[in-house]
Amino acid sequence: MSITSAAMTRRQFTFFSAGGAGALALRGSDLFPQPMPWDSPAVVRKVYLARTRAGWPRPDMDLKQEIAAIEASLADFARRHAADVELTGGEILHEATDAPAFLEKAGNADVLLAFNMTTGVYPMLKALADSGKPTLLFSLPYAGHDWTHAAALGQKGFRVDCLATSDYGELDSYAGLFQTIHHLRTSKILSISPPATRPKTPEGYAKQFGTAFAFPTYLDLKAEYDAADAAKATTDAAEFSKSALKVVEPKPAEIADSMRLYAAIQSLLRKQKANAIAIDCLGGFGRKELPAYPCIAFSKLNDIGCYGVCENDLESTMTQLLVTSFSGKPGFVTDPVFDTSRNEIIHAHCVSAVKMGGIGGASSPFMLRSHLEDHKGVSMEVFPPVGGTCTVARFVDARKIMVSTAEVIGNEDNERGCRTKIRTRVKDAHKFLAAWAAATNTGPNMPGTRDLLHRVLFYGDHVQSIERLGRLLGFEVTMEV
Repeated sequence: MSITSAAMTRRQFTFFSAGGAGALALRGSDLFPQPMPWDSPAVVRKVYLARTRAGWPRPDMDLKQEIAAIEASLADFARRHAADVELTGGEILHEATDAPAFLEKAGNADVLLAFNMTTGVYPMLKALADSGKPTLLFSLPYAGHDWTHAAALGQKGFRVDCLATSDYGELDSYAGLFQTIHHLRTSKILSISPPATRPKTPEGYAKQFGTAFAFPTYLDLKAEYDAADAAKATTDAAEFSKSALKVVEPKPAEIADSMRLYAAIQSLLRKQKANAIAIDCLGGFGRKELPAYPCIAFSKLNDIGCYGVCENDLESTMTQLLVTSFSGKPGFVTDPVFDTSRNEIIHAHCVSAVKMGGIGGASSPFMLRSHLEDHKGVSMEVFPPVGGTCTVARFVDARKIMVSTAEVIGNEDNERGCRTKIRTRVKDAHKFLAAWAAATNTGPNMPGTRDLLHRVLFYGDHVQSIERLGRLLGFEVTMEV
């Protein structure tokens, strides 16, 4: 049965279309009562690049007056985006030899915001790029020709992007991206799996983005579970069950176990000062190292702007940190299913947020179900919003991400495949299928099924923002179709 209308209210559609405004202020507030580093504003250091003598924009330019005009516009920008950006600095560099002293002062900055005030400032721009700090060059018309070097540096893999515009309003779209850079630098991911199967990719992400990782054990999580209040979990389970459209297979005790595991995961995150967790859940539950499936826990974490990701998939976890942080939209890790006869890809999994339209928005209807692959424990069959564009992405590694877009056309309620199923229409399913995961399949060895298969779906079109972050953070964006 296809479900297309009951899953979406007008309020959901309004929030979904608005881009999840205000989501960042809500992130993790239910989990951490105090402000956490990953939610604080990005520190953006201003710097002006100007030769002492230059023809462009004019030989008699009043540099102080020009900078004062820019500062007035930046003050308005800072007021509009105080939750995301803290502007600092404002130094003037006349020569490349001025850069080391400036960079020392800018040591804690997440981003450098540079203005080319005259032509001939490439040596200073190159010195900023060599620092490795994400750098955005704002180039006003007629300021000079070094916007060309900004583009060239980005093409060569330096962390440089460029805005060439007379409209300071175009800087607004970067405010959330600046905060994402800070978010990645200050986030911490917990990864739980048997030591022998621990992922090998964390070091790459830590080096590329600054993200921290820790590796607690199943026993660490079990200790938190044993310490959690069983009576409260039972009460919470009863309340949670009332919010479902229907409870199909799970028994009250199983739902209580899942709510108790959620309390345990919350406690572990607080103690570790982490905002994300990925668990080898299928294996852990099958080996009886997990007392319950974490499907409900992960759904609830994703709804508040933290991150819970199944199968210990760190590539999908990092993808969620990247996109959710600027979009305010939770990610849905999926096992895609093709139906070329309908030009569709169905995205299916047993973990889904109920606020896919945006953190702080309305909740989608859901049913409480068993986990499909073994008909045990508790998962959620969610019926997210229908209509509009979605972005589907996944990091291949810290230097490359795969991205595509599709139209959300419905939900699917049947007993085949994972519980939550989002139907999407793509431009050319045959072409997409033939080129599937080509960015992953580059070496002599065959990638694993999960790495070929998994994608993360986000409501909204976020391609341009991901491309901008790719330039600022030095990773390649590969469009899958």
